[in-house]
Amino acid sequence: MSITIKEVEHVANLARLELSDTEKEQFAGQLNAILKYAEKLNQLDTDGIEPTSHVLPLSNVMREDTVKPSWPIEKVLLNAPEEEDGQFKVPAVLE
Repeated sequence: MSITIKEVEHVANLARLELSDTEKEQFAGQLNAILKYAEKLNQLDTDGIEPTSHVLPLSNVMREDTVKPSWPIEKVLLNAPEEEDGQFKVPAVLE
């Protein structure tokens, strides 16, 4: 598989880039070099290798939900700049 100048022009157009003829040739060459290097992966023998979604085994590391007692409201509101009716009072954000 190789990238043509026409394909480079198409992608540049989608990205709204204006490229000179020299840049088009340069990008086509660079993209072809990348694809050629990626084709080496097809030479690897992957028989007997299980497909994975991640290279390391992952497991859920979340803790169990447990009910714990809450702090008393008086202690919670000690650091509140303002409080009203046992709640934090904040400036209105809607008119």
